[in-house]
Parts: sequence; structure tokens; C-alpha cells
Amino acid sequence: MERLLVICIAAAIGTGFYYWFSWMLKKDRMQDFVFSHQWLLHPNAICYWRTGMAMAGFFLYFATDYQSAAIIIFTFAAILDGVDGLVARGCNLVSRLGEWLDPLCDKLTYLPPLLGFAYTGIISVKLVWILVGIEIFGQFAARRLLTLMKTSGAANNFGKIKAIICFALVIFCALVDANPHIIHMGNQILLACVILSGASIVFKFIPNRLYADILSLLNFFCGLASLVLTYQGFFGRAVIIIIMGQLFDLFDGRMAEKHGGTKYGPYLDDIADFVSFGIAPAYMLLKIGQSWAWVFALIYITAVAFRLIRFLFVDKKRTDLPPGVFNGLPCPAGALLLLGAILLLPAPYVWPMVLLTTGLMVSTLRFAHLGRLILKQVPKPLFYTISAGIIVIIAFVLKTRNGELFGGVILGSVLIYMVIGRVCIQKVMSAQSTTRH
Repeated sequence: MERLLVICIAAAIGTGFYYWFSWMLKKDRMQDFVFSHQWLLHPNAICYWRTGMAMAGFFLYFATDYQSAAIIIFTFAAILDGVDGLVARGCNLVSRLGEWLDPLCDKLTYLPPLLGFAYTGIISVKLVWILVGIEIFGQFAARRLLTLMKTSGAANNFGKIKAIICFALVIFCALVDANPHIIHMGNQILLACVILSGASIVFKFIPNRLYADILSLLNFFCGLASLVLTYQGFFGRAVIIIIMGQLFDLFDGRMAEKHGGTKYGPYLDDIADFVSFGIAPAYMLLKIGQSWAWVFALIYITAVAFRLIRFLFVDKKRTDLPPGVFNGLPCPAGALLLLGAILLLPAPYVWPMVLLTTGLMVSTLRFAHLGRLILKQVPKPLFYTISAGIIVIIAFVLKTRNGELFGGVILGSVLIYMVIGRVCIQKVMSAQSTTRH
């Protein structure tokens, strides 16, 4: 696995450089250096440099035998995509040209190698050309329309996550190229890139204040789709759809904070949550076929309803709950806890998990909000990387169709959330205590 070692070394060097640069950029002398060497470190200049590096890496990989060097060069070029944003924000060098140039250079970085791997038979040629078509339309036609509408064409969260996944897909294809025996899920990841690329364009034409409501509607439709898949017996796919709904639920909160929303937004959000994280998991309990399943399904769905009503009409009005702290386990986490058990455990062992989940949801134990508390302490590049990682894991599950493994990953993720959440809550409570004194 020499290729894997090269990839790990390149990723370690690139990540180390990114965090070193972000730390140095907070110092005045580094900012002075940036301003005095704008030919090298202006955000737009970094875009040019990283595009040139990516082209060099493309040539080295597909036209020479120096493929390890090409991987290191490409990885560093991908890391520089985050560095130019650091400089733009940290040194107040944001520009209209940069808003247009940055996504263009992203495309020039990952599309050529994806085409190269497509024509070597590693990923679908058709899917790559669909992605190329969407990207070209988004870069030129859509941005022209947005300019005429006097609307910003800057990359949104969908576009940023898509770019990270595309960068990762290039590296994954290089790994598959040298190790064809490993599990190949390139086309599944590529399909996710196509969907995110289209979503990135569509959401740029939607008024900002409607973002949150639309994401809540998407969460609602994910719940309905999950019910259909559960009825057809596709439990694994139904769980994946619910997780997609959770991603929409996570983003709708962030969009509501950033852009505001309509007066119906909170109610729409709770209805979507009740369908996706209440009715859909409860219906899955019924379908596992045990005679007492309806009792546990009723207990679970009642707990979800109680949890949502308490949050909307009681907890939101409380002043003793710090921002980003929940009273009881959030419904999305409760749904994951139950769904992971359904996929991993035999039916008799699921029932105790139902009681545990419902008990945690209706309890007064404090849990952290993933978006408003935990992820706010996570740097944006790491947040986008985590989101991209979730999509890659979903692609892996689709490829392997290993329900038990998927269930174990889900339960492990919830456990990690709980542990990190407790640490974050303790920090918040300590800060409040210090402020009072």
C-alpha cells in the first residue's frame, strides 16, 4: 500500500501547513508580509498558483511515472483552496474578482484529473461529463444571471462541500488506480458531487430568507421517502435518507441564524422533524415484525412528540438554558440511536434501546446542539470536511450494503456526539459561572 502511505504523508503535510498558516496569519508581522508580497500571497494570486500546481500534478500523473510527486502536489493545491480564504478574510482582501475566480480555480483543479480517471476506466465518463456541464453552467451562465440580478455568486455551503468531496475523490481514484482490489465507491461519491453541484446553483437563485424553510421541506420529504423505502423493506436506504434529512435539519438552523426566515419556519421545522425523526423510525420498528413492536413504536413516537412540544413551547422561553444547550436528547440524535440499534442488533435487543432513547429524550439531562454549540467551535474547513466525510460514508454503505457495519458506525457517532457535547456544555457552564462572579 505504498500509494496509501504517499497519500497519508501528503495529507499530513498539507493539513499541518494549513493550521500553521492560519495560526501565523493572526500575527501582525505575517499580515504585513502578505501585504508586501501580494504577488505571492494575495488570495487571487494563490488561486493562480494552486491552479498551476494542479495542472503540473495532472501532467506528472497521467504523462510520466512521477505519480507520487503528482499526488503530493495536487494535495497541496487542494489545501491552498482553504488558504486563499484565510488570507481574504484575515487581511480584508475579499473582492468581486475573487468571488468569481476562487470557484473557477477549484474547477480547474479537480475536473481535469477526474476526466483523466474517467477515461482510464476508474469512474463513469458519463457522470463526469454531467458534472463538467453543471460546473460550466454554474461558473459562467448562472453567475452572469446572478450579476444581472445584482446577487452575489459567492460559493455557498453546498458548493464548498462539493469541492472538498471532488478533491477527495481525485485522491481516492489515485488510490484505486494503484490498488484495484479495494472497495470501489467512486461512482457513488461522484453522483453525490453532481447532486451537490446542482443544489449549489439552485440555492443561489433563492432568496436568502427562504433557505431555512426550503431545507425544512427537504427534511420533510426525506421523512416521507424513508417511509416508502421502509415499506418496501429497504431499511438501510431508509436510514440513509433519514440521515440526509438530518443534514438538511442541521443546515436549516444555520441558515435561519444567518439569513433569518419566515414566521412559519419553526413550525415547519418541527413538523419535518416529527416525520423524519419520529414517524419514520417508529414505522421501522413496526416493520421488524415482532408482536409487541406497536407498543414500543407508540412509546417512541409519543416521546418524540413530547420532546418537540416541550422545546417549542417551554424550553425556548427558558432563560436558564444557555444558548446551544438542549433539555433532553435532541430528536435527531434519538432517531440515530434507535436506527443504529435496528440495523445492528437482533429485534429483542432493540426494545431496551427504545426505552433508553425515549428516556433520554424526555429527561432533563443537558445535551449540546450539534450546530449551534459543537460545530461553532469547529473551524469551517473542518466542518466542511466532516460533512463531506458523512457523504463519503453513505457512499461506502451504498457500495458494501453492510447494514451491521452501518449500524455500528451510527451508534459510534452518537456516542462521540454525547462525549464531545458534555465537554462543550461544561465549558459553557464554566464560562457562565466565571461571568457571574
